[in-house]
Amino acid sequence: MPTGRAVFLLRRLSTGDNRLKNINFNQNTSKDTLLSHPVCIHRDLAYNKRISGFGHYNINPKLTRSYSDNIIKMASSESSATPKKHTNKLVNEKSPYLLQHAHNPVDWYPWCQEAIDRAKQENKLIFLSVGYSTCHWCHVMERESFESEDVAKIMNEHFINIKVDREERPDLDRVYMLFVMATTGGGGWPMSVFLTPDLRPVTGGTYFPPEDRWGRPGFKTILLSLAKKWKENQTQFLEASINIMDALQNISNVKVETNSVPGEATWNKCVRRYITNFEPHFGGFGTAPKFPQASIFNFLFHFYARDKQNPEGKQCLEMCLHTLTKISKGGIHDHVASGFARYSVDNDWHVPHFEKMLYDQAQLMVAYTDAYLATKEEYYADVVRDIVKYVNRDLRHDLGGYYSAEDADSYPVFGADKKKEGAFCVWEYDEINSLIGDKKVGNVSYLEIFCDYFNVEESGNVSPESDPHGELTNKNVLIIYGSEEETASKFEITKDQLKQVLKECIDILYEARSKRPRPHLDTKMLCSWNGLAISGLAHAGQGLGEKSFVEDAIKTANFIKEHLYDQENKTLLHSCYKAEDGNITQTNPPIKGFLDDYAFLIRGLLDLYEASLDLHWLNWARELQEKQNELFWDSDNGGYFTCSAEDTSVVLRLKEDQDGAEPSGNSVSCHNLQRLAAYADKSSAEEGGDRERDMAKKVLMAFAKRLIDSPTALPEMMSALMFFTDSPTQVLISGGCSDPRTLALVRAVRSRLLPGRVLAVADPKDSPAGMSDILLSRIRSTGEAPTAYVCRRYACSLPVTSVQQLETLLDEP
Repeated sequence: MPTGRAVFLLRRLSTGDNRLKNINFNQNTSKDTLLSHPVCIHRDLAYNKRISGFGHYNINPKLTRSYSDNIIKMASSESSATPKKHTNKLVNEKSPYLLQHAHNPVDWYPWCQEAIDRAKQENKLIFLSVGYSTCHWCHVMERESFESEDVAKIMNEHFINIKVDREERPDLDRVYMLFVMATTGGGGWPMSVFLTPDLRPVTGGTYFPPEDRWGRPGFKTILLSLAKKWKENQTQFLEASINIMDALQNISNVKVETNSVPGEATWNKCVRRYITNFEPHFGGFGTAPKFPQASIFNFLFHFYARDKQNPEGKQCLEMCLHTLTKISKGGIHDHVASGFARYSVDNDWHVPHFEKMLYDQAQLMVAYTDAYLATKEEYYADVVRDIVKYVNRDLRHDLGGYYSAEDADSYPVFGADKKKEGAFCVWEYDEINSLIGDKKVGNVSYLEIFCDYFNVEESGNVSPESDPHGELTNKNVLIIYGSEEETASKFEITKDQLKQVLKECIDILYEARSKRPRPHLDTKMLCSWNGLAISGLAHAGQGLGEKSFVEDAIKTANFIKEHLYDQENKTLLHSCYKAEDGNITQTNPPIKGFLDDYAFLIRGLLDLYEASLDLHWLNWARELQEKQNELFWDSDNGGYFTCSAEDTSVVLRLKEDQDGAEPSGNSVSCHNLQRLAAYADKSSAEEGGDRERDMAKKVLMAFAKRLIDSPTALPEMMSALMFFTDSPTQVLISGGCSDPRTLALVRAVRSRLLPGRVLAVADPKDSPAGMSDILLSRIRSTGEAPTAYVCRRYACSLPVTSVQQLETLLDEP
């Protein structure tokens, strides 16, 4: 964790310590102007890695909505048949985000050697703009600045301009976001950074208005000032940039400061922090904006399940269940078309930022499945099915890959030339009235029941605090504050009648909404997020007994092997794309996989093995782990770098130490290593799992200080720490995979909340060679009946053959 002194020095360095006065256009503002600081928060940046001490700059929760004076018109909205006045080098890219900017008057380059070489040859600063295709404020800055010929003229004359899709190049995004957050105290997208020709950052920020306003310099002012200062003070620029890189390197270093892993006190401290931060009315851990951060649920469910009699464990369960219930009833949950939005801008989970991300859907499948396993309440299982329905219907390529996201913005009606945030999702009372009409159950109108249950109001149900610029005036975002029982009782109808009324109304609204212009769909398919989807589907398939979910996961795994895997080099690719003809296409050259691609996919494959009992997925996971170790492992300090050393244009190799909207690759890898170690125990594999277990230990040692000092920064790794200390619960079953008695034993395992569980089945029909690298090579049934063993803390129970005996063993503390 950098000290305040280190941060202060970095900020001074970014301004050249008075020698380059005014080149750093710091975006810190007073309380009065904070409301005008618009960014898209893709992660919970308020708790970003290693700079939590920068607390003086907070992103206001109300800033992530679109405002009436910034209704956008996206470049990609124009008809493809319309002649384009401008075309730049992005036109040959595959990323939907880059293609949105392909017809700006700005002479954009993708991140490439040609652009870097030109910056050196012409001795110009590089302007780096980073965003993603469903980012509202990225679209606003495009409309205001990048579509302006006046602004483009300045950019083209004085700078080499590079546009990056942050989802396509997370390695670059992390490096320069670290710089922006260290020097300004906040971050978000669009990210705007000025680099020297050798790619060292000098100054930057997020969104800039085109003209001076809101107490901050406009983009044109910044461009002209920097161009002038680069010509006049180039030596000082270069000196400052070198010092900045040294400071960033120091901030980003993760050094081993102990020879042991943290103990029980560390995760107890983490639990107590979450109990303290828990918001009891609507759930969640903190104030608005509220994110459904799934890694927190994973940790709290794990803490509860390891000792279900622990009073604090019971509190953890209640916090999870209350929060997940409120999220599913909130407006962040799309009650008409399924799935979950990115986050809510208010405390009630009511008014969302309307974009939907694949990684949220995937991780929430796991969270709601765990809620179901802990309670056996069908309500949570229904939420899981709702998520799966959404991703399979709206985010899936026919071949099995899942797209990245749906935008928050869309046209209110066909023929409109401007998009609005949430237009696809919100409702006016009169529209609902006209759609539902005079339908009644008994003497009560459907409309009255529907509006009561979903809190629809004639004047709209969005408070001014959640919509300070009045964009959602008279609009309703559906939210459930009560319950089915309360509504049924109020209208004196049965619960079954209520469910039928609500279903008919939702069907009517869904059909009407399907006729609206759809939001932009980012058809980029990322290996990492598809890996999360495999995990979610496999986990849900096991927990809910839904075979079709497992089949979906298998189809996606096969898709990755076909389109995101280099068979010759045994390496992963980061992304692929849907072509105009519907086929799968790639960049040239393809983007090679990052740590998250390997870690998330390996987790997915391990979950898929346990869901399908097909050894093929386990063996592939082991092969990928070997490649991950080769590409990203830090042999000096332990832990994994986010990218390999192969790309020399990445000026800083970082180690992610934050479980945010997505878990960090190191946290997931720590779990994966321990699971793989368990599969290799006492087998013929080299070192019998000790190597993987030692690597997991080194990950925990590398991040020990972070875990101790900031335990809530790494809830996923905290779960891995408990896994390491407790050792896995290994459930080993010997029996035919198609034998109903074997499957009954397997179901007993899958129907329980057992974090840290490793499940494996040895089918006598499998050849010993096919099992030589897993622990089950030593397990054989002594009789005809399938046999189960439960191993905890490296000691195995006596074999059992009945489901009741196995359940008794599994339910022991």
